Amino acid sequence: MIYDVVVLGGGPAGLAAAVEAKKDGANDVLIVERDRELGGILNQCIHNGFGLHTFNEELTGPEYAERYIKQALELGIPYYLNTMVLDLIDNGEIKTIHVINEENGYMTIETKAVVLTMGCRERTSGAIGIPGYRPAGVFTAGTAQRFINMEGYMPGKEVVILGSGDIGLIMARRMTLEGANVKAVCELMPYSNGLVRNIVQCLDDYDIPLKLSHTITFIHGKDRLEGVTVAQVDDRLKPIPGTDEYIPCDTLLLSVGLIPENEITRNAGIEMDRRTNGPVVGELRQTSVPGVFACGNVVHVHDLVDFVSEESVLAGKGASMYIKGQLDSENTFTTTNGDGIGYVVPQQVAMKNVDETVTFYMRVRQVFKDKVVNAYIGDQLIATKKEKKLLPAEMVNFKIAKDELAKYPSGEIRFVVEDAKK
Repeated sequence: MIYDVVVLGGGPAGLAAAVEAKKDGANDVLIVERDRELGGILNQCIHNGFGLHTFNEELTGPEYAERYIKQALELGIPYYLNTMVLDLIDNGEIKTIHVINEENGYMTIETKAVVLTMGCRERTSGAIGIPGYRPAGVFTAGTAQRFINMEGYMPGKEVVILGSGDIGLIMARRMTLEGANVKAVCELMPYSNGLVRNIVQCLDDYDIPLKLSHTITFIHGKDRLEGVTVAQVDDRLKPIPGTDEYIPCDTLLLSVGLIPENEITRNAGIEMDRRTNGPVVGELRQTSVPGVFACGNVVHVHDLVDFVSEESVLAGKGASMYIKGQLDSENTFTTTNGDGIGYVVPQQVAMKNVDETVTFYMRVRQVFKDKVVNAYIGDQLIATKKEKKLLPAEMVNFKIAKDELAKYPSGEIRFVVEDAKK
């Protein structure tokens, strides 16, 4: 059997893409998921705050996932669980996916289009090179979250958290609610890397100190974690001598960044963007390999799952259009990040595939106040967005109408942070 669309990943991105592809006319859609159930990371995110944009109501992670799982089941979309993808081979019109699971063993799946939705993974202590030993009690924040919320295990009682990403902030609250003593959240940068609402609801409401411009310089303990040494850092992010502080603890949680899962993407020969660590994509999330699409955290790390779903609908629609021969492959515009902008997604836009507007997702390089994000084609300002505060932790959604872009035959769209003109 040759599928119309195979989606690699059964989390929020994969579910939304599969549902949209099926609704848009793809007959045979398959989801391949490596975990034991659909829903991805949302299954362990039992806190609320999801769905405000997508469903206009506040949901927990499992509730949000269930909405899409229900849609997928109602549409009759089949899926493999506990199945690991080994490789993706581009054979032109037909793609071959190599997978393996305990029930069926090694299998090859043939499909006309593929949507990559493998998500992202956490950086570990080895990735950031903290000096010291390797005792028990050091976890990534996501691992600790799964232990508590899904497996029923408590990692420890005296806790220090390194990194103020959203998972770390949420786990500061979760550990506190489970009876642990969270002594501090240490952040290398002079600003938090989490959403403002999470700083307020997860730290301020529980009197948990946030130590900005601080890092851990040593891990103490051989068999079990005994404590950590924390130091202040300078403007070059180097520890300042004489600022060391020893904090006794039995648990260290790391919330030090997420990395898109793109081993399969790279092996397939897809063009990558070093700024996002994800594939270069177009307006419908098409990659450089025809028939292969990508969306969600595998493209760039999102701060809200609602935006993951929004982006994944585009990928599902694009995959359906591709197998029907409706997708225009000519890239009319390219995007680039100017002063103050870290990256922009999508990197390419083919105007014929756009309905009414194009949403560009981007992050700023540093904290800005009372600025505007401007979009230029050449020297011509085509769109602007005012912001009272711009934070690297909060993604900027910048919409440009198709009619505005249609005024220009082609070109490079450049996004820049600038002072507001009075």
